[in-house]
Amino acid sequence: MTRQEQKEERRKAILMTGLKLFVERGYHETKIADIAAAVPMSTGLMFHYFASKEELLVEIIRMGAEGTKAADYVPGVPPDQFLTGFLRQLFSYAKEQPMVFYIFVLMGQARRGGMPEEAGEIANSVNVVGNTVELIRAGQEHGLFREGDPLTMSKCFWASVQGVMEEMAVDPLMQPPDPEWLVAILRK
Repeated sequence: MTRQEQKEERRKAILMTGLKLFVERGYHETKIADIAAAVPMSTGLMFHYFASKEELLVEIIRMGAEGTKAADYVPGVPPDQFLTGFLRQLFSYAKEQPMVFYIFVLMGQARRGGMPEEAGEIANSVNVVGNTVELIRAGQEHGLFREGDPLTMSKCFWASVQGVMEEMAVDPLMQPPDPEWLVAILRK
């Protein structure tokens, strides 16, 4: 392994360890020394990769925001089928890569505040709720989804998904629910 590859592996280990500890212990309760010890590496060496705990958090939140691009709607697919397929892929991928559950949880925490401002801004720039409003409207127009305020319906849908992801982060043995159950919240 080249020196550059080793450096990338360490950086990835820091990111994943930071993510796990931020979710399990909380951002404010996690110290840089905790992350360094868990990697393992010296605290001083860790500062060669990330200048601060905040910089590490912001990079993790950026990764989470990048990952949400997979949720972009594919025109021509019925909204209910799109959401069901998206959840099926999300749960399957998260089972293969459990850190996805942690990213979901950390993104939710960053949106609620109490985190560094830049992390909150990045997390809030992800607009899955707003994007889903348009899907719900289209589903209502085609008689697929129940009547109601699309924004409220979207928030309830994504709150359900967030709850599932949080439970699965806490309980790695939990099996993902059938995506149809969550989409049923919206259906007539």
